Amino acid sequence: MTTVGTGAPGAARQLAPPSRMDGRTRLVLVVLLVAQFMLAVDFSILNVALPVIGEGLGFSLGGLQWIATAFALAAAGFTLLFGRIADLVGRRRIFLGGMALLGIASLAGGLAVSPGMLMVARVAQGLATAAVTPAGLSLLTTSFPEGPLRDKALGLNGALMSAGFTTGAILGGVLTDLLSWRWAFFINVPVALAVVVAAPALLKESRPRERPRLDVPGALAVTGGLLALVYGMTAAGDHGWSGPRTLVPLAVGAVLLTGFYFLEKRSAAPLVPIRVLRRRTVVWGNAAGLIAFVTETSLVFLMTLYLQQVLGFSPLAAGLSFGVLGAGTVLGGVLAPRVIGRYGSRAALVAGGLLQAVATASLFALGDDRGWLALLLAGTFAGGVGNMLVIVGFMVTATSGLPDAEQGTATGLATMTQQVGITLGTPVMSAVVVSSSGALLDGIGLAVLVNAGLVVAGALLSGLFLRRT
Repeated sequence: MTTVGTGAPGAARQLAPPSRMDGRTRLVLVVLLVAQFMLAVDFSILNVALPVIGEGLGFSLGGLQWIATAFALAAAGFTLLFGRIADLVGRRRIFLGGMALLGIASLAGGLAVSPGMLMVARVAQGLATAAVTPAGLSLLTTSFPEGPLRDKALGLNGALMSAGFTTGAILGGVLTDLLSWRWAFFINVPVALAVVVAAPALLKESRPRERPRLDVPGALAVTGGLLALVYGMTAAGDHGWSGPRTLVPLAVGAVLLTGFYFLEKRSAAPLVPIRVLRRRTVVWGNAAGLIAFVTETSLVFLMTLYLQQVLGFSPLAAGLSFGVLGAGTVLGGVLAPRVIGRYGSRAALVAGGLLQAVATASLFALGDDRGWLALLLAGTFAGGVGNMLVIVGFMVTATSGLPDAEQGTATGLATMTQQVGITLGTPVMSAVVVSSSGALLDGIGLAVLVNAGLVVAGALLSGLFLRRT
């Protein structure tokens, strides 16, 4: 929002932010959305291919999970740090550097001839994701002023990121079946190259005029805390919640993240200013976003179990079934800016959460024959619409009302929320399924109800603690 003089002393009027994009801003949006979509695809593209990769490179059965875990640890653990670095040295510079690293790491992963080479490539992909995602979101929010244009841009961004997660599951199955698992890596290379070539001419550098010092103790505490937390949650899916391999890293993560808060209170140049952490929109917006990502990504895991283990679908057929969920997320991304523009972001969080909860709860009725597929498709489609209303509402809420100089911090927090949610959902719901004493279908049903309950809790928290906007 810009304030300009009217000609009379002390008089001012508010200029409404533009509501339409010109040709250049459309190209800016395309470049940023392509990058974010590709990053979302990377979260899930290898899931179906893991057994084939294990056979081809000689991974042990227990080592397969680390192909996904290594990526998730780096992506979630370093996001907040890279978001702040982008504020300090330039968002475009970090964005371009991260995209270049992603292309190189993807090429190395596709050419890997040993487990060690593949693991190094996956860690590098995770670090690239941690750099590109907050920098890209910061460039997006600073390229579009608060108002209809930013809401529309965030809506498209959220829709494509959620659709990318679903597309990754489908694309991984198609590439593995028709070509090779290596193409799940190679496909990133031309896209990364195209973005690196196009971005410098379209994206303007964005950084504060005065460059503050980097908060090294805070950076170490939050990065170590997130790494420990994500590792502990991942270990819970394999070793249960009561073993030392789960409890020790969770305790270390809790101590480090608590210490991070107190370090930031005393720091002269904090990684995340306490005033940002105390903002109601930041706290409750990110809480809603965390629940949205935990529940929807874990629902994909639960329905994958149902389709393959209960109904006997092939991995490719199961992946294709999630195309309906992807369509729902795209529709939700298109509707979200309109809902937010008319009723406010809180309304989008509450309405979307309730729609997602009802759609998810309906899946409790699924039976053990293929006649129930219609219910699964309808439930995941409606749930995808609701989930995307929440995700866009979360992005708008968590990044609104902050100056451009703090957009890297805000988007870093939002991205951290997203990646931690994606990482935590599956082990949490896997533990619920395992805890059931009945058949697999009973465990899936219990997890579906827990999932729906979490969504309801998120909607209630948003309605109670966020102001109407």
